[in-house]
Amino acid sequence: MHGQLLLLGVPGTELTAADAELYQAIQPGGFVIFGRNVASPEQLRKLTDDLREVVHETPIIAIDQEGGRVTRTRDIGAEPPSAQELREKGDLGAIARHGMITADLLRLLGINMDFAPVLDISYDDEADNALRGRCYGSDAQEVITNAGIFNRNLRHRKVLSSGKHFPSCGLADADPHHDLPHVHKSVTEMLKSDLLPYTALMPELDALMTCHAHFTAIDPDSPGLPGSMSHNLITRLLRDQLGYKGVVMTDDLDMGAILNTYGRGPDVKRAIAAGNDMAMICHQPETAHVAVEHLKELPNGTVDDALKRIAKLKKRLKDPFKFSMKLWDQLDAETMQLRIDVLGEEGAREIRDYSGVKRSPVEDY
Repeated sequence: MHGQLLLLGVPGTELTAADAELYQAIQPGGFVIFGRNVASPEQLRKLTDDLREVVHETPIIAIDQEGGRVTRTRDIGAEPPSAQELREKGDLGAIARHGMITADLLRLLGINMDFAPVLDISYDDEADNALRGRCYGSDAQEVITNAGIFNRNLRHRKVLSSGKHFPSCGLADADPHHDLPHVHKSVTEMLKSDLLPYTALMPELDALMTCHAHFTAIDPDSPGLPGSMSHNLITRLLRDQLGYKGVVMTDDLDMGAILNTYGRGPDVKRAIAAGNDMAMICHQPETAHVAVEHLKELPNGTVDDALKRIAKLKKRLKDPFKFSMKLWDQLDAETMQLRIDVLGEEGAREIRDYSGVKRSPVEDY
């Protein structure tokens, strides 16, 4: 039962006997796919098929497939344009195509949820806070328009979405993969800016992902408390004040912003107690047994409420397409054409190098 509150990563490109034993014992609510799990379309589809077989309840099988540098399928197919490239092109039809192609490709690979769209506002496109190239707008309305189109087309093709990173990482002063960012902005200020994409799109999102940033005005009495563990932020602001009724999940708890401070077990317990329904353990799934034991310490009502929201979301999960390389090749060609239409022939053929001073682990995960 408590395993349903966890989203676990997978170590490699195939399900080993040790992996299967762990997942059968934990019975997690879902899995998260990363670049390390991707070797070929056929291999990835077999992996997701195996993951569905190893648990009793239909699992969420999720991925960060945003386009640009956050494209987990980059090594086996064309890289879609990024959110920033799409917004700079100014072609809403291209954003719609991106949503539909992404959904079809994911369903072919056996994936039923995309951790997208990013709803953060880009206040500085060059900021070293892990968001470079990933934002749909430099103001709230631009994000609402562009991210909303992507989200509606993704969901129209029956892949679930998860808006991120609530309530805002646009003003983060660090990369949470390494350190805990601090954001100095009041709720009143955020209601006029950063929170607008969430309040506008909330009815159309299947889930929300909370961020690992400390909001000094929301938790003034808890210095350094990440938003992903904040009762004030998740329960009081998101659920009580903004009225959100859907599934809330943490960002990866294996990030430096959490690992540097909290131990495995207490981190998961605090995250669910704060109001999240699911906690993400992406890179140390072998610690899931410890996490479950700590989750058992939570009040029954807290666990039951989370399980009800998760069960409601899972009713919307759709079966994958029948796999065929012909369909893969077609979708890959459509992705490349979208890339050409947005970036031009020369830009589309360019091989991007995402290394450099503003490098973030988000590219390789």
